This record gives sequence, C-alpha cells and structure tokens, in this order.
Amino acid sequence: MSLYQLLRQHVRPALAPLVMLWLGVLSLPAQALDPATTDAMGELQQRWAEIRYQFPEDKREAALEQLAQLAKERHAQYPESPELLIWEGIILSTWAGEKGGLGALKLVGEARDCFEQAIEQDPEALAGSAYTSLGALYYQVPGWPISFGSDKKARSLLEQALNIDPYGIDSNFFYADFLVAQQEYGAARKALERALAAPQRPGRELADQGRRQEIRNLLAQIDDKDT
Repeated sequence: MSLYQLLRQHVRPALAPLVMLWLGVLSLPAQALDPATTDAMGELQQRWAEIRYQFPEDKREAALEQLAQLAKERHAQYPESPELLIWEGIILSTWAGEKGGLGALKLVGEARDCFEQAIEQDPEALAGSAYTSLGALYYQVPGWPISFGSDKKARSLLEQALNIDPYGIDSNFFYADFLVAQQEYGAARKALERALAAPQRPGRELADQGRRQEIRNLLAQIDDKDT
C-alpha cells in the first residue's frame, strides 16, 4: 500500500500531493545572500526542477535521494544559511512524496526539523517560506498516532507566512489549498486570486507556469463545489 493510500485510509491524502504542491516553492530571488550561498541554493533549485519536471516517474525517487544528500552537504558547507535549510526540507518532503510507504514519514519528520531550525535562524528567510512549507506539512500528514499533523497548527503557520508575504504566489496558494481542505471555499478563492495576481519571478518561469496551472486547477475544484 502506498503512503498516499495509507494516509487516505486513515486521515487524508498526504505526501503524494506534496510532490505536486511544492512546485516552485521557495523560488523567490535570493536577496542579501553571499554569492557562494546563492550559487548553492540555485544549484539545488535547478536540479529539483529538472527531477520534478523532466525525469520519468520511476527515476525521481533515486534522483531525489541523491539530491537530498547534496542538500545536506551544501548546508554543512554553509550552516548559517536558513535558505539552504529550507531547501533541504523541501527536497526531503518531495522525496517523501515520491517514496511513499511508512518510510516516508521519517523523511517528513526530518523536513519538519529543517523548517523549524530555519525559523529559529531567520523567520523571514525567503519571505517566510519556512512557515509556508511547515504549515503545508502539518495539514497534509495525519495526526497522532501516525504522525504530527494538526489543522490548528497548520492554520497558525500559514497565517504567519501570509503576515510576512501577503501577496506571494506560494503563501497564498498553500493557504488556499488548506482552506479548500477545510471547506472554506470563499476564503480559498480570494487567496487564489491573490496568488494569480503575484508577479512573475525572474529565472523561475517553469516553476511559475506550473504553479499558476495548479491555482487554476484548484479554482476549478471550487467552481465544481459551487455548482
């Protein structure tokens, strides 16, 4: 049984959607970073996008495992970088979604630790993306005794992300996705409209294109609920 099926049986779809939901997250332009850290983060972003969009499905898990190791090495080189910690968490979460099975829960726990450490270092790094990513984990994994999921915690984290980046494409998309899960369709639609209005991110055209398609797909789901 896949992890998606396991979590669907117990609580809700979880890590399989994370592979899709992290499309383009944290692809904000690097600001106030030294060149070496910027290069390391760009390396992880680019490789992640290649795996996510260009690799055959049966090749992604192994490639993400290798990328997770690279992310750990880059963070070890630059331990004071919350941006690299955030990217390590993103890669671990995406790998978990591809991996499936109970073993994926360990990866999700490691990703959570990365996001929490990043918040301790700099809560506003990458426009508060650690809050966005951590919030997404909390509403997509099941709660105790299977995992650490909590809708209450998720809402708090996602709202903190919006306080930092109120008009961001990712902060609004993740919040909207959470609200749809809570059947709060009106508020979700408003968040999606803000996400669609967000400006394009230089150098991240592929990520933005995919994210905007996800936004349209979620809007279509809301439309179906209204009919």
